[in-house]
Amino acid sequence: MPSTRITVAPELDPIPAALATQAARIGDLDLAGRLAAALLGGNGALPDELIRALCCSALESPDGCFVSCLDDLAADDAAAPRGALGPEIRFAAYRDALPAPWRQLFRQALESGLPVVADGHLSDDGIPRLGVTLRHGPAPLGMVGVAGRPGGYSATEQQRFAAIAGLLAQGLEVRRQLAERQAELARSEAKVAHQSLILDQIHDSVLTLDLSGFITGWNKGAERLFGYTADEALGRHILFLYADEREEDEMFNAFLEGNQREFEVRGRRKNGEEFWASITLSLARDGQDRPQSIIGYLIDITDQLSAQEKLRLHARIFEQSSEAVVVVERGGNVVSVNRAFTEITGFREDQVLGYPPRMLLALRDDPEATAVVEAALAATGTWQGELEDERSNGERYPAGVSLALVRNASGEETHRFFVFSDLTERKAHEQQVYRLAYYDSLTGLPNRSLLFSLLAQALLESQRRQSHGALLFVDLNRFKTVNDSYGHAAADSLLRDVAERLIRTVRAEDVVARLGGDEFVIALMDIAHRDDAARVAYKIHDALALPFVAGDGSREEVRISAAIGIALFPDDGRDAETLLRHADVAMYRAKQSTADGFLFYSQEMNRRSRERLKLEGALRRALEQGELSLHFQPQLCLSTQRIVGAEALLRWRHPELGPIPPAEFIPLAEETGLIIPIGTWVINAACAQAHAWQKQGLPQVRLAVNLSSRQFLPGLPQQISEILTRHQLSGDVLELEITESMLMHNTERVVAMMEEFQQAGLSLSLDDFGTGYSSLSYLKRFPIDNLKIDQSFVRGLPEDANDSAIARAIIGMAKALKLCVIAEGVETEAQLRFLAEAGCDEIQGYHFSPPLPADQFAALLLRVNGPAGQ
Repeated sequence: MPSTRITVAPELDPIPAALATQAARIGDLDLAGRLAAALLGGNGALPDELIRALCCSALESPDGCFVSCLDDLAADDAAAPRGALGPEIRFAAYRDALPAPWRQLFRQALESGLPVVADGHLSDDGIPRLGVTLRHGPAPLGMVGVAGRPGGYSATEQQRFAAIAGLLAQGLEVRRQLAERQAELARSEAKVAHQSLILDQIHDSVLTLDLSGFITGWNKGAERLFGYTADEALGRHILFLYADEREEDEMFNAFLEGNQREFEVRGRRKNGEEFWASITLSLARDGQDRPQSIIGYLIDITDQLSAQEKLRLHARIFEQSSEAVVVVERGGNVVSVNRAFTEITGFREDQVLGYPPRMLLALRDDPEATAVVEAALAATGTWQGELEDERSNGERYPAGVSLALVRNASGEETHRFFVFSDLTERKAHEQQVYRLAYYDSLTGLPNRSLLFSLLAQALLESQRRQSHGALLFVDLNRFKTVNDSYGHAAADSLLRDVAERLIRTVRAEDVVARLGGDEFVIALMDIAHRDDAARVAYKIHDALALPFVAGDGSREEVRISAAIGIALFPDDGRDAETLLRHADVAMYRAKQSTADGFLFYSQEMNRRSRERLKLEGALRRALEQGELSLHFQPQLCLSTQRIVGAEALLRWRHPELGPIPPAEFIPLAEETGLIIPIGTWVINAACAQAHAWQKQGLPQVRLAVNLSSRQFLPGLPQQISEILTRHQLSGDVLELEITESMLMHNTERVVAMMEEFQQAGLSLSLDDFGTGYSSLSYLKRFPIDNLKIDQSFVRGLPEDANDSAIARAIIGMAKALKLCVIAEGVETEAQLRFLAEAGCDEIQGYHFSPPLPADQFAALLLRVNGPAGQ
C-alpha cells in the first residue's frame, strides 16, 4: 500500500482568534455569517453536516469532514476540572473512528498543532486532503477537513482554509463557554430551587436582598410574618417593611460598615400592625470573595421583648423595692437579696449568699410556728406574719414577713422567697397613736377613752365577783389663777406634779386618769367599805396640801386644793358613763359647799344637777326668745341730790317659772360661757335705752354695765365702740364696772384694753372694792375713774366700828387719788348720813330706789332732775 505524503504548510502559523477574525473580515462574509449562525444560532445539537457542507463549498471540495467534541467537553467540564486528560482521549476516539485517510491526517495535525496538507498523488486513494485540529487552549475542540478539490490546494486555499478553521475554533469556543454558562446557570437554578424549598420549610422569616436592598428572595416564613406573598414582596425595597424608615438606613449603614450584624427593628405587617423583629444580616460572596447579595434572617421578638421588659421591670422592682426581698433555693440557702435587704439588716449580699437566712432559722427553732407556716404554704402557697430579726450590729427589730413558694411547670417547688419590712417605725408610730388615743399627752395618764375601757372591765369583774369600787372626780381649785399668773408652761408643770402625787396616793391596781384641764378621775377598782374611798380622798387632800414649786423659774411656792366627788359602784351606777356623771355631780356640790372638801353622790344631788342642766337650757333659749330685760338702779349724787347715773342690772322672767333670781342664773352663765353673748346683749340694750331716753328729752345720765372676766377678750373695745356708734352715743354715756380679780390676770393685756376704753371716752369703775385682793398698786397702775365700796362694808354702818373705819379709809384713799367714790347697798338714812359726812360722792341702794324698769326709771329721773337742760 503506497504511503501518503503529508506536508505541513510551513508558512502557516497556528490559527489565533485575531487571525480568524481578520480572515472572516477579508473573506467570504456570507460564509462567515452562515458559519456563525450554525455555531451560535440555536440551543440544540451542533449542525455538523451543515458546517461540513459550508466548508466544502467554500473550498470547492466535493468531500469533507467535521467532527466536534463540544458536547463531551461541556459534559466533562461540568463534572471535572478543566484541563483533565479526558478530552484528548475522547478526541482520539472520534478521530480513530474516521476513515483511514482522515484518521492519518488528523493524527498528524494533532501532533503538529498546524494545518496539514495531504498530497493526493501519494495517498492511498489518490485524493488530495487538507485538515486541521480545532483548538482554543490546550483542549481540542474538534477537527475539520476538506478533500477532492481538483488541482489540489494551493497556498491561497490553504490560507483560506486556515481562516475558516480559525473562525470555527473561535465559534466552538464561544459555544463551549455559552454551554458552560448555561450549565452553570442550570445548576445554580437547581440549587436555588433546592434552597428555596428548604427555606420554605423554615418557620422563621428568611429573605435575600441585593446589595441595594431590593428583595430577591422571600420564604413562607416571611409571608407568615409580614402577610405579603412572594409575588407582592419580590423586587420591592426592604424599606416598605419598616415602621420607621430611619431605622432601615441606620441598620444598612451599620451593616455595610461591618460594625454590626444583628439588629432590633420595628416592622410593619401588611395589615398595618407594628411589631418588633430581630434581623440578622450576612453577605453572600462569589468565588473571588466579592459581595453578591445579602441574606436576612428575621424573627418576631415582640413577645420576647415584652418578656424581657417584664423581666427588667421585675428586676428593677426587685432592686428598687423599699422592702427587703430574699430568694432561697430548695436546699434552704440564700441565692439572691436586694438592696433594701442590706439597708435594713446591714448585711452585704456576699455575707449571706449560700447560707440559710437568719430570720427563718429563728422560725425553725419553734416547731409549732414552723408547722403553722408549712401548713399555710401547703394550702395556699403563702404565709404572712411578724418575726423578729437581728441586724448586723446585733440590734433586734420586728419585721413584717410575707413568705411564698415558687414552683416550676411541673408543680415542683424550686425556690422560696420572702419579702419583709422593718416595722420599728411603724410599731413606734402605732405606740404613739395608741398613746395619743388612750393617754393624756401632758401627764402620761390614761385619758377618758382608756378610763372608760378599764372601767367597763372593772364593772364586769365587779358583777362577777360581787365586789365594790369607787370613782373619785377630782377638780383642782384656783388652777386658773395659777395659769393666768404664771403662764401655761408653769400650769402644765403643776398638772404633771399633781398627776405624780395622785399616783402615789393609790394602789398599783387602781387607775388615775386625766379628763382634761384641771380634772382628774381616780378609779378604785376593789374596795371593801365606803370609808375606803373617803380615806383615799383624805390622802389626796393631804398630798395636794403640800406646796408646789412654780414652773416658771421663779421657784415660788404655789398652793392649790381640790374638790372631790365620789360615786360608788355598783350602787351609784353600773356603767362608766353613769358613774362619771354622778361623780361629777358630787364634785360640783362639794365645790359649792366646802370648796376643798369631798362629797359622796346622792339622789338629791342628781335632782339638783338635772335642775341646773334644765336651767342652762332655758337660759340659752331666754337669749333667743327675748326673755331678758334690764332694770336700772339710780345713783344719787350726795352733793347735788340729783341722779347722775344708774347701774344696768340684768333680769330674767321665765315664761313658766316666773322671775329667776340673778344669783341663780348669773353664775351659771359665767360657768357655761353664755355670759359672753349675754354681756354683749346687755351693753347693746343699755345703749339702745340711753338713746331712747335722749330722744324722749330726758337728762343724760351715765349707765354702768358690769363686765365679766370672760368678756375681757381682744376686740372688746372695738365692739363697744361700734355699739355706741350704732346708737349715736358718745363714750361718756357708758361706764364699765370691773372687779379686782380681773386686774390680777394678764396685766399688760388688761392695761392696754383699759387705755383703749379711756381713749373712747368711757369711764371705768372698780366694783366691790375691798372684797378681793385689794391692792393700792391697782389704783395707781390702772386708769380707773370710780371706786365702789362693796355693800358688805356699808351694811354695818354706822354701828360697826370696823366697817366705819374701812369705809372712811376707802373714801379717804379715793379722794387722795382723785377718784369718785360710790357706795352701794345703802338701805338706811343713818348709812346715808354717815357716808355723806365721810365725803362719799354717790350712793345707790334701796334707801333711795330699788332697781326699776326703764319706764319707771325714766319717770323717777324726770321727777328728780327735771327735763333735760334744767
